[in-house]
Amino acid sequence: MKARGASQTLARLGILSLGVALAACGANGGRTAQGGDTPNPTPDPNYSCTAAPAENPWLARTDLNFSHRGGALEFPENTLYAYQRSLDVGADVLEMDVYETADGELVVIHDASVDRTTNGSGSVSGYTLADIQALDAAHWFVPGRGAVADGQEADYIFRGIATGEKAPPAGFTAADFRVPTLAETLDRFPNALINIELKPDPDSTGSYEAKVAQLLIERQRSDDVIVASFIDIPALLFKPQAPCVSTSFPTGQAALYVIASQGPLPMPPLSVHQAFQVPPELGIPVVTQDFVDDAHAAGVAVHVWTINECQDMVDLLALGVDAVMTDRPQLLEQVLAQPEDARDCALLVDYQPEL
Repeated sequence: MKARGASQTLARLGILSLGVALAACGANGGRTAQGGDTPNPTPDPNYSCTAAPAENPWLARTDLNFSHRGGALEFPENTLYAYQRSLDVGADVLEMDVYETADGELVVIHDASVDRTTNGSGSVSGYTLADIQALDAAHWFVPGRGAVADGQEADYIFRGIATGEKAPPAGFTAADFRVPTLAETLDRFPNALINIELKPDPDSTGSYEAKVAQLLIERQRSDDVIVASFIDIPALLFKPQAPCVSTSFPTGQAALYVIASQGPLPMPPLSVHQAFQVPPELGIPVVTQDFVDDAHAAGVAVHVWTINECQDMVDLLALGVDAVMTDRPQLLEQVLAQPEDARDCALLVDYQPEL
């Protein structure tokens, strides 16, 4: 019997809502993705962004390899270098986070401060665009470990490229190792599937969300982009400003549907969002066969974060999730390359990511 007592359900709902809100998140059918060296198609003069997609484009895209922050354990996260290399090794979707600078520019960085990933310190909102792009976004990156501060000097193989102290790898420039703007990233990868996570709105007026919406509308990026936020206010402010852009459920709504999936009845009617982006568990199991089946029956895709172990990838794919978000896109690509009914992590013991 899947039904639960009311008090137990409410308690679990509280745990789930709080946990998802605090968790650091980190979302093309036929497993194909294109890089960014093909120019944008000619803009459609009749393009309109006033209505939600007639059909869910993310439900038709299955077995997706989401490169979380550009593959944060394999490449220096949220850099143009990481995103290009992710596509090179087979990732389908580029996942990125957006904050606003002191002069109102949108930049791609995961944290509210620059300390963990760059050679600077302080909050993103305290930097102008010029100042934040003078920093080295690969300063603390160690292959296989991500951004860490306890490595040996020789471990930081990309340190100094952004600041001109070291030559970049062939085919890349110093700028590829700096904090990019959202506009630069969209323009660099016009044909890639992209997941944008909205970080906290600085003043809750909607201006931050409007800037993201405007960029996407100007570039006619709708069915190839999905916008997510685990904070309900940015999610609620964004959707009316770009109805044509796919979005994922914010925390409060997602928690309700997770709880509903554990009961004997199907999920209640869903709103205009196209995907659930959830962890596999949080206090209670989240991604179960019931949840995946209920979501698909309701026309919603299931994207799971952040999965870095091979067996977890195999198990989730066996449930039928549509996408796995990972810091190890090369490992996930090896899993996806195996026959669907015979995936075996024991065969991938020699996983050695390329830089």
